[in-house]
Amino acid sequence: MRRRVRAAVGLGVRFAFYGRMSTVEFQDRETSLWWQREVAEEMIKERGVIVAEYFDEGCSRRLPWHDRPAAAALLAAARSPGREFDAVIVGEYERAFYGDQFGGVLAVLREHGVQLWLPEAGGPVELDNPVHQALMLLLGSQSRREVMRARHRVLAAMHTQARVQGRFLGGRPPYGYQLVDAGPHPNQAHAGWGRRLQRLEPDPDTAPWVRWIFEQRKAGRSVAGIARELNMRGVPCPSSADPERNRHRTRRQWIVRTVLGIIENPRYTGRQTWNRHGARTTCLPGSGGSKSPTTLQAWAVSEKVSHPALVDEATFLSVQGMRARRPPKNGSARDYALAGLVTCGLCGRRLDSHWINNRPGYRCRHGHTSARSRPRDFPKNLYVREDHLLATLRVRLAAHMASDATSLAGHLRSNSWFLRCDGNEVMIEGRHPVAASCAAQLSLA
Repeated sequence: MRRRVRAAVGLGVRFAFYGRMSTVEFQDRETSLWWQREVAEEMIKERGVIVAEYFDEGCSRRLPWHDRPAAAALLAAARSPGREFDAVIVGEYERAFYGDQFGGVLAVLREHGVQLWLPEAGGPVELDNPVHQALMLLLGSQSRREVMRARHRVLAAMHTQARVQGRFLGGRPPYGYQLVDAGPHPNQAHAGWGRRLQRLEPDPDTAPWVRWIFEQRKAGRSVAGIARELNMRGVPCPSSADPERNRHRTRRQWIVRTVLGIIENPRYTGRQTWNRHGARTTCLPGSGGSKSPTTLQAWAVSEKVSHPALVDEATFLSVQGMRARRPPKNGSARDYALAGLVTCGLCGRRLDSHWINNRPGYRCRHGHTSARSRPRDFPKNLYVREDHLLATLRVRLAAHMASDATSLAGHLRSNSWFLRCDGNEVMIEGRHPVAASCAAQLSLA
Protein backbone atom coordinates (compact mmCIF):
# COMPACT_ATOMS: atom_id res chain seq x y z
CA MET A 1 0.00 0.00 0.00
CA ARG A 2 1.16 3.51 -0.77
CA ARG A 3 -0.74 6.58 0.29
CA ARG A 4 0.04 9.88 -1.38
CA VAL A 5 -1.51 13.22 -0.41
CA ARG A 6 -1.24 16.60 -2.10
CA ALA A 7 -3.03 19.88 -1.52
CA ALA A 8 -6.17 20.60 -3.51
CA VAL A 9 -5.80 23.30 -6.15
CA GLY A 10 -8.79 25.52 -6.74
CA LEU A 11 -12.40 24.63 -6.08
CA GLY A 12 -14.12 21.34 -6.60
CA VAL A 13 -14.63 17.98 -4.99
CA ARG A 14 -11.71 16.49 -3.08
CA PHE A 15 -11.26 12.87 -4.12
CA ALA A 16 -9.48 9.87 -2.63
CA PHE A 17 -8.37 7.52 -5.38
CA TYR A 18 -8.48 3.74 -4.88
CA GLY A 19 -6.80 1.19 -7.14
CA ARG A 20 -5.66 -2.42 -6.88
CA MET A 21 -3.11 -4.75 -8.46
CA SER A 22 -3.53 -8.49 -7.92
CA THR A 23 -0.23 -10.18 -8.81
CA VAL A 24 3.02 -8.49 -7.84
CA GLU A 25 5.15 -11.04 -9.74
CA PHE A 26 3.50 -10.56 -13.14
CA GLN A 27 2.46 -6.90 -13.16
CA ASP A 28 4.32 -3.61 -13.15
CA ARG A 29 3.15 -1.50 -10.24
CA GLU A 30 3.61 1.93 -11.79
CA THR A 31 1.96 0.93 -15.06
CA SER A 32 -1.08 -0.57 -13.29
CA LEU A 33 -1.40 2.39 -10.93
CA TRP A 34 -1.20 5.09 -13.55
CA TRP A 35 -3.58 3.66 -16.11
CA GLN A 36 -6.22 3.29 -13.39
CA ARG A 37 -5.52 6.77 -12.10
CA GLU A 38 -5.61 8.21 -15.61
CA VAL A 39 -9.14 6.84 -16.12
CA ALA A 40 -10.22 8.34 -12.79
CA GLU A 41 -8.69 11.76 -13.51
CA GLU A 42 -10.26 11.86 -16.96
CA MET A 43 -13.71 11.40 -15.44
CA ILE A 44 -13.36 14.03 -12.70
CA LYS A 45 -11.70 16.62 -14.94
CA GLU A 46 -12.99 20.12 -14.10
CA ARG A 47 -15.10 18.63 -11.28
CA GLY A 48 -12.47 18.12 -8.61
CA VAL A 49 -8.98 16.91 -7.81
CA ILE A 50 -7.43 13.78 -6.28
CA VAL A 51 -5.86 14.63 -2.92
CA ALA A 52 -5.21 11.12 -1.51
CA GLU A 53 -4.16 7.85 -3.07
CA TYR A 54 -4.77 4.30 -1.79
CA PHE A 55 -3.38 1.42 -3.81
CA ASP A 56 -3.44 -2.28 -2.86
CA GLU A 57 -0.76 -4.62 -4.17
CA GLY A 58 -0.97 -8.42 -4.26
CA CYS A 59 -4.61 -8.58 -3.11
CA SER A 60 -7.30 -10.61 -4.82
CA ARG A 61 -10.53 -8.80 -5.66
CA ARG A 62 -12.31 -11.60 -3.81
CA LEU A 63 -10.95 -10.29 -0.50
CA PRO A 64 -13.37 -7.96 1.30
CA TRP A 65 -12.25 -4.38 1.73
CA HIS A 66 -11.51 -4.68 5.44
CA ASP A 67 -8.96 -7.42 4.60
CA ARG A 68 -7.08 -5.28 2.06
CA PRO A 69 -4.52 -2.96 3.69
CA ALA A 70 -5.08 0.13 1.54
CA ALA A 71 -8.85 -0.31 1.28
CA ALA A 72 -9.11 -0.75 5.05
CA ALA A 73 -7.06 2.40 5.56
CA LEU A 74 -9.37 4.29 3.19
CA LEU A 75 -12.47 3.21 5.12
CA ALA A 76 -10.79 4.19 8.38
CA ALA A 77 -9.97 7.62 6.95
CA ALA A 78 -13.57 8.01 5.76
CA ARG A 79 -14.79 7.50 9.34
CA SER A 80 -12.48 10.23 10.63
CA PRO A 81 -14.17 13.62 11.24
CA GLY A 82 -11.08 15.43 9.95
CA ARG A 83 -10.77 13.54 6.66
CA GLU A 84 -9.26 15.43 3.75
CA PHE A 85 -11.53 14.11 0.98
CA ASP A 86 -15.22 14.36 0.13
CA ALA A 87 -15.58 11.44 -2.27
CA VAL A 88 -13.88 8.24 -3.40
CA ILE A 89 -13.09 7.52 -7.05
CA VAL A 90 -11.92 4.18 -8.46
CA GLY A 91 -10.25 3.59 -11.82
CA GLU A 92 -12.24 0.47 -12.75
CA TYR A 93 -15.07 -1.40 -11.07
CA GLU A 94 -13.49 -4.86 -11.52
CA ARG A 95 -10.28 -3.65 -9.88
CA ALA A 96 -12.14 -2.52 -6.78
CA PHE A 97 -15.14 -4.80 -6.31
CA TYR A 98 -16.21 -8.42 -6.64
CA GLY A 99 -19.75 -9.77 -6.58
CA ASP A 100 -21.90 -7.85 -4.10
CA GLN A 101 -19.05 -6.04 -2.29
CA PHE A 102 -20.06 -2.68 -3.75
CA GLY A 103 -23.26 -2.36 -1.73
CA GLY A 104 -21.49 -2.85 1.60
CA VAL A 105 -18.71 -0.36 0.82
CA LEU A 106 -21.17 2.24 -0.46
CA ALA A 107 -23.27 1.92 2.70
CA VAL A 108 -20.22 2.59 4.92
CA LEU A 109 -19.17 5.62 2.89
CA ARG A 110 -22.67 7.11 2.70
CA GLU A 111 -23.05 6.71 6.46
CA HIS A 112 -20.14 9.13 6.89
CA GLY A 113 -21.17 11.48 4.10
CA VAL A 114 -18.66 10.31 1.47
CA GLN A 115 -19.70 9.83 -2.14
CA LEU A 116 -18.49 6.94 -4.32
CA TRP A 117 -17.76 7.71 -7.95
CA LEU A 118 -17.37 5.20 -10.76
CA PRO A 119 -16.22 5.77 -14.35
CA GLU A 120 -18.84 3.25 -15.50
CA ALA A 121 -21.59 5.37 -13.89
CA GLY A 122 -20.19 8.66 -15.19
CA GLY A 123 -20.17 10.18 -11.71
CA PRO A 124 -21.42 9.46 -8.18
CA VAL A 125 -23.45 6.28 -7.75
CA GLU A 126 -27.01 6.73 -6.50
CA LEU A 127 -28.72 3.45 -5.67
CA ASP A 128 -32.04 5.27 -5.60
CA ASN A 129 -31.66 5.50 -9.35
CA PRO A 130 -33.04 2.32 -11.05
CA VAL A 131 -30.48 2.66 -13.84
CA HIS A 132 -27.63 2.68 -11.32
CA GLN A 133 -29.14 -0.30 -9.49
CA ALA A 134 -29.22 -2.33 -12.69
CA LEU A 135 -25.70 -1.18 -13.61
CA MET A 136 -24.25 -2.27 -10.26
CA LEU A 137 -25.88 -5.70 -10.55
CA LEU A 138 -24.45 -6.08 -14.04
CA LEU A 139 -20.95 -4.97 -13.05
CA GLY A 140 -20.93 -7.24 -9.99
CA SER A 141 -21.98 -10.23 -12.06
CA GLN A 142 -19.42 -9.38 -14.72
CA SER A 143 -16.63 -9.13 -12.14
CA ARG A 144 -17.49 -12.54 -10.72
CA ARG A 145 -17.79 -14.05 -14.20
CA GLU A 146 -14.36 -12.72 -15.19
CA VAL A 147 -12.73 -14.46 -12.23
CA MET A 148 -14.60 -17.72 -12.79
CA ARG A 149 -13.84 -17.76 -16.52
CA ALA A 150 -10.12 -17.10 -16.05
CA ARG A 151 -9.90 -19.71 -13.29
CA HIS A 152 -11.72 -22.31 -15.35
CA ARG A 153 -9.55 -21.74 -18.42
CA VAL A 154 -6.29 -21.95 -16.48
CA LEU A 155 -7.26 -25.04 -14.49
CA ALA A 156 -8.62 -26.82 -17.57
CA ALA A 157 -5.43 -26.05 -19.52
CA MET A 158 -3.16 -27.25 -16.71
CA HIS A 159 -5.22 -30.41 -16.28
CA THR A 160 -4.85 -31.21 -19.99
CA GLN A 161 -1.13 -30.42 -20.05
CA ALA A 162 -0.48 -32.76 -17.12
CA ARG A 163 -2.78 -35.58 -18.26
CA VAL A 164 -2.20 -35.61 -22.04
CA GLN A 165 1.30 -34.13 -22.35
CA GLY A 166 2.73 -35.28 -19.01
CA ARG A 167 4.19 -31.80 -18.59
CA PHE A 168 5.90 -30.69 -15.39
CA LEU A 169 3.93 -27.62 -14.28
CA GLY A 170 6.26 -26.21 -11.66
CA GLY A 171 6.82 -26.47 -7.95
CA ARG A 172 9.41 -28.41 -5.99
CA PRO A 173 10.63 -31.65 -7.53
CA PRO A 174 9.70 -34.65 -5.36
CA TYR A 175 12.42 -36.05 -3.11
CA GLY A 176 14.52 -38.39 -5.25
CA TYR A 177 14.23 -36.28 -8.39
CA GLN A 178 15.95 -33.25 -9.86
CA LEU A 179 14.90 -30.88 -12.64
CA VAL A 180 16.65 -30.96 -16.02
CA ASP A 181 16.10 -29.06 -19.24
CA ALA A 182 13.35 -30.45 -21.48
CA GLY A 183 13.69 -28.18 -24.50
CA PRO A 184 12.08 -24.92 -25.61
CA HIS A 185 8.61 -23.91 -24.50
CA PRO A 186 5.92 -25.14 -26.96
CA ASN A 187 4.33 -21.68 -27.04
CA GLN A 188 6.22 -19.70 -29.69
CA ALA A 189 5.94 -16.42 -27.83
CA HIS A 190 7.29 -17.91 -24.60
CA ALA A 191 10.02 -19.71 -26.53
CA GLY A 192 10.99 -16.39 -28.10
CA TRP A 193 11.42 -14.95 -24.59
CA GLY A 194 13.82 -17.78 -23.78
CA ARG A 195 11.51 -19.84 -21.58
CA ARG A 196 12.13 -23.58 -21.55
CA LEU A 197 10.37 -26.63 -20.18
CA GLN A 198 11.70 -28.82 -17.38
CA ARG A 199 11.26 -32.49 -16.57
CA LEU A 200 12.08 -34.84 -13.70
CA GLU A 201 15.19 -37.01 -13.63
CA PRO A 202 16.37 -39.26 -10.76
CA ASP A 203 18.72 -37.56 -8.32
CA PRO A 204 21.75 -39.84 -7.91
CA ASP A 205 22.05 -38.94 -4.21
CA THR A 206 18.45 -39.33 -3.07
CA ALA A 207 16.74 -41.63 -5.59
CA PRO A 208 18.28 -44.82 -4.07
CA TRP A 209 16.71 -43.95 -0.72
CA VAL A 210 13.27 -43.60 -2.29
CA ARG A 211 13.63 -47.10 -3.76
CA TRP A 212 14.81 -48.34 -0.36
CA ILE A 213 11.73 -46.85 1.36
CA PHE A 214 9.36 -48.67 -1.00
CA GLU A 215 11.30 -51.93 -0.62
CA GLN A 216 11.13 -51.72 3.18
CA ARG A 217 7.44 -50.88 3.14
CA LYS A 218 6.64 -53.74 0.75
CA ALA A 219 8.45 -56.10 3.12
CA GLY A 220 5.96 -55.12 5.82
CA ARG A 221 8.00 -52.62 7.80
CA SER A 222 6.22 -49.82 9.64
CA VAL A 223 6.47 -46.23 8.45
CA ALA A 224 7.79 -45.17 11.87
CA GLY A 225 10.49 -47.86 11.70
CA ILE A 226 11.57 -46.65 8.27
CA ALA A 227 11.80 -43.04 9.52
CA ARG A 228 13.83 -44.08 12.56
CA GLU A 229 16.39 -46.00 10.49
CA LEU A 230 16.75 -43.13 8.01
CA ASN A 231 17.57 -40.82 10.92
CA MET A 232 19.97 -43.38 12.43
CA ARG A 233 21.80 -43.68 9.12
CA GLY A 234 22.02 -39.92 8.77
CA VAL A 235 20.16 -39.84 5.46
CA PRO A 236 19.29 -36.23 4.50
CA CYS A 237 15.55 -35.59 4.69
CA PRO A 238 13.84 -33.53 1.94
CA SER A 239 14.35 -30.21 3.72
CA SER A 240 18.04 -30.97 4.27
CA ALA A 241 18.58 -32.19 0.70
CA ASP A 242 17.14 -28.95 -0.71
CA PRO A 243 17.46 -26.30 2.03
CA GLU A 244 17.17 -23.31 -0.32
CA ARG A 245 13.63 -24.27 -1.33
CA ASN A 246 12.64 -25.41 2.17
CA ARG A 247 13.59 -22.44 4.31
CA HIS A 248 10.27 -22.70 6.11
CA ARG A 249 11.30 -26.12 7.49
CA THR A 250 13.21 -25.90 10.76
CA ARG A 251 13.54 -29.59 11.68
CA ARG A 252 16.24 -31.42 9.74
CA GLN A 253 15.12 -35.00 10.33
CA TRP A 254 12.73 -37.59 8.98
CA ILE A 255 9.24 -37.81 10.44
CA VAL A 256 6.44 -40.30 9.82
CA ARG A 257 4.44 -37.86 7.73
CA THR A 258 7.40 -37.27 5.39
CA VAL A 259 7.91 -40.99 4.74
CA LEU A 260 4.19 -41.51 4.27
CA GLY A 261 4.08 -38.62 1.78
CA ILE A 262 6.71 -40.37 -0.35
CA ILE A 263 4.89 -43.70 -0.19
CA GLU A 264 1.61 -42.07 -1.28
CA ASN A 265 3.07 -39.97 -4.14
CA PRO A 266 2.19 -41.53 -7.54
CA ARG A 267 4.90 -39.49 -9.28
CA TYR A 268 7.41 -42.18 -8.31
CA THR A 269 5.73 -44.53 -10.82
CA GLY A 270 6.90 -42.27 -13.66
CA ARG A 271 3.55 -40.61 -14.26
CA GLN A 272 3.13 -36.89 -13.87
CA THR A 273 0.38 -35.77 -11.47
CA TRP A 274 -1.16 -32.38 -10.80
CA ASN A 275 -3.77 -31.00 -8.39
CA ARG A 276 -3.18 -33.54 -5.61
CA HIS A 277 -3.30 -30.55 -3.27
CA GLY A 278 -5.54 -27.66 -4.28
CA ALA A 279 -4.69 -24.08 -3.34
CA ARG A 280 -7.16 -21.86 -1.53
CA THR A 281 -7.03 -18.61 -3.47
CA THR A 282 -8.99 -16.54 -0.97
CA CYS A 283 -7.24 -16.28 2.37
CA LEU A 284 -6.67 -13.89 5.20
CA PRO A 285 -3.86 -11.36 4.85
CA GLY A 286 -0.46 -12.69 5.78
CA SER A 287 -1.49 -16.33 5.62
CA GLY A 288 0.37 -16.90 2.38
CA GLY A 289 -2.34 -19.19 1.06
CA SER A 290 -2.91 -22.79 2.02
CA LYS A 291 -3.15 -26.17 0.41
CA SER A 292 -5.40 -29.08 1.19
CA PRO A 293 -5.71 -32.57 -0.33
CA THR A 294 -8.13 -32.92 -3.22
CA THR A 295 -10.27 -35.92 -4.05
CA LEU A 296 -8.81 -38.61 -6.29
CA GLN A 297 -11.32 -37.71 -9.02
CA ALA A 298 -9.81 -34.19 -9.23
CA TRP A 299 -6.26 -35.42 -9.85
CA ALA A 300 -4.67 -35.09 -13.27
CA VAL A 301 -2.51 -38.17 -13.91
CA SER A 302 -0.53 -38.44 -17.14
CA GLU A 303 -1.80 -41.06 -19.56
CA LYS A 304 1.74 -42.18 -20.34
CA VAL A 305 5.02 -42.38 -18.46
CA SER A 306 6.63 -38.93 -18.54
CA HIS A 307 9.83 -39.45 -16.53
CA PRO A 308 11.93 -42.34 -15.19
CA ALA A 309 10.12 -44.33 -12.50
CA LEU A 310 11.68 -45.07 -9.12
CA VAL A 311 9.14 -47.81 -8.31
CA ASP A 312 6.97 -50.03 -10.50
CA GLU A 313 3.21 -49.54 -10.38
CA ALA A 314 2.54 -53.00 -8.90
CA THR A 315 4.77 -52.26 -5.91
CA PHE A 316 3.31 -48.78 -5.52
CA LEU A 317 -0.26 -50.11 -5.42
CA SER A 318 0.64 -52.94 -3.06
CA VAL A 319 1.87 -50.59 -0.32
CA GLN A 320 -1.06 -48.15 -0.41
CA GLY A 321 -3.11 -48.39 2.78
CA MET A 322 -0.80 -51.12 4.04
CA ARG A 323 -0.24 -51.60 7.76
CA ALA A 324 2.86 -53.13 9.30
CA ARG A 325 2.60 -56.59 10.79
CA ARG A 326 3.23 -56.84 14.53
CA PRO A 327 4.81 -60.17 15.53
CA PRO A 328 3.12 -61.89 18.50
CA LYS A 329 5.04 -62.71 21.70
CA ASN A 330 5.41 -66.39 20.81
CA GLY A 331 7.09 -65.52 17.50
CA SER A 332 4.49 -67.15 15.25
CA ALA A 333 3.28 -65.44 12.09
CA ARG A 334 -0.19 -63.95 11.98
CA ASP A 335 -1.62 -62.75 8.70
CA TYR A 336 -4.34 -60.11 8.43
CA ALA A 337 -5.42 -60.02 4.79
CA LEU A 338 -7.61 -56.91 5.20
CA ALA A 339 -5.28 -54.88 7.42
CA GLY A 340 -5.84 -51.17 6.83
CA LEU A 341 -8.91 -51.77 4.65
CA VAL A 342 -11.67 -51.83 7.29
CA THR A 343 -13.06 -48.64 8.83
CA CYS A 344 -15.55 -48.08 11.60
CA GLY A 345 -18.97 -46.96 10.42
CA LEU A 346 -19.55 -45.21 13.75
CA CYS A 347 -16.42 -43.14 14.28
CA GLY A 348 -14.70 -43.36 10.88
CA ARG A 349 -11.37 -44.68 12.22
CA ARG A 350 -9.55 -47.70 10.83
CA LEU A 351 -10.17 -50.90 12.71
CA ASP A 352 -7.19 -52.43 14.52
CA SER A 353 -6.11 -55.92 13.52
CA HIS A 354 -6.94 -58.23 16.45
CA TRP A 355 -6.23 -61.95 16.97
CA ILE A 356 -8.74 -63.82 19.11
CA ASN A 357 -9.78 -67.45 19.36
CA ASN A 358 -6.97 -68.41 16.97
CA ARG A 359 -8.37 -66.39 14.08
CA PRO A 360 -7.91 -62.88 12.69
CA GLY A 361 -10.41 -60.11 13.21
CA TYR A 362 -10.69 -56.34 13.41
CA ARG A 363 -11.89 -54.11 16.21
CA CYS A 364 -12.46 -50.48 17.13
CA ARG A 365 -12.42 -49.49 20.79
CA HIS A 366 -14.26 -46.18 20.75
CA GLY A 367 -12.69 -43.64 23.07
CA HIS A 368 -9.92 -45.98 24.27
CA THR A 369 -7.40 -45.58 21.45
CA SER A 370 -8.07 -42.03 20.25
CA ALA A 371 -8.01 -38.48 21.56
CA ARG A 372 -11.79 -38.20 21.37
CA SER A 373 -14.12 -39.45 24.07
CA ARG A 374 -16.63 -42.15 23.21
CA PRO A 375 -20.18 -40.81 22.77
CA ARG A 376 -22.60 -42.22 25.30
CA ASP A 377 -24.74 -43.98 22.71
CA PHE A 378 -21.75 -45.79 21.13
CA PRO A 379 -21.01 -49.41 22.01
CA LYS A 380 -17.83 -50.00 24.01
CA ASN A 381 -16.19 -51.66 21.04
CA LEU A 382 -16.84 -52.95 17.53
CA TYR A 383 -15.51 -56.35 16.47
CA VAL A 384 -15.83 -58.22 13.19
CA ARG A 385 -14.24 -61.49 12.12
CA GLU A 386 -12.09 -61.58 9.00
CA ASP A 387 -13.72 -64.73 7.67
CA HIS A 388 -17.13 -63.02 7.82
CA LEU A 389 -15.78 -60.05 5.88
CA LEU A 390 -14.19 -62.29 3.25
CA ALA A 391 -17.41 -64.23 2.85
CA THR A 392 -19.36 -61.05 2.10
CA LEU A 393 -16.69 -59.92 -0.37
CA ARG A 394 -16.86 -63.22 -2.26
CA VAL A 395 -20.56 -62.69 -2.80
CA ARG A 396 -19.90 -59.49 -4.70
CA LEU A 397 -16.43 -59.90 -6.18
CA ALA A 398 -16.07 -63.62 -6.88
CA ALA A 399 -17.55 -63.19 -10.36
CA HIS A 400 -14.75 -60.76 -11.24
CA MET A 401 -11.72 -62.52 -9.78
CA ALA A 402 -10.34 -65.34 -7.65
CA SER A 403 -11.96 -65.62 -4.24
CA ASP A 404 -8.91 -66.30 -2.05
CA ALA A 405 -8.12 -63.76 0.68
CA THR A 406 -4.97 -62.39 -0.94
CA SER A 407 -6.67 -61.75 -4.28
CA LEU A 408 -9.68 -60.10 -2.66
CA ALA A 409 -7.50 -57.79 -0.55
CA GLY A 410 -5.29 -56.95 -3.53
CA HIS A 411 -8.36 -56.10 -5.61
CA LEU A 412 -9.55 -53.68 -2.94
CA ARG A 413 -6.16 -51.96 -2.67
CA SER A 414 -5.60 -51.68 -6.42
CA ASN A 415 -8.97 -49.91 -6.79
CA SER A 416 -8.58 -47.73 -3.67
CA TRP A 417 -11.62 -49.38 -2.08
CA PHE A 418 -12.23 -49.97 1.61
CA LEU A 419 -14.85 -51.59 3.85
CA ARG A 420 -17.01 -49.57 6.22
CA CYS A 421 -18.51 -51.71 8.98
CA ASP A 422 -20.97 -50.81 11.72
CA GLY A 423 -21.29 -54.27 13.26
CA ASN A 424 -24.36 -55.41 11.32
CA GLU A 425 -23.53 -54.48 7.75
CA VAL A 426 -20.43 -53.86 5.65
CA MET A 427 -20.37 -51.32 2.85
CA ILE A 428 -17.86 -51.45 0.01
CA GLU A 429 -16.83 -47.86 -0.68
CA GLY A 430 -14.07 -46.26 -2.72
CA ARG A 431 -12.10 -43.17 -3.54
CA HIS A 432 -11.44 -44.33 -7.11
CA PRO A 433 -13.86 -43.13 -9.83
CA VAL A 434 -14.80 -46.66 -10.93
CA ALA A 435 -15.66 -47.73 -7.40
CA ALA A 436 -19.13 -46.22 -7.50
CA SER A 437 -20.40 -48.82 -9.98
CA CYS A 438 -19.14 -51.65 -7.81
CA ALA A 439 -20.20 -50.37 -4.40
CA ALA A 440 -22.38 -52.76 -2.51
CA GLN A 441 -24.07 -53.07 0.85
CA LEU A 442 -23.71 -56.60 2.21
CA SER A 443 -24.95 -58.21 5.39
CA LEU A 444 -22.67 -59.75 8.00
CA ALA A 445 -25.42 -61.98 9.33
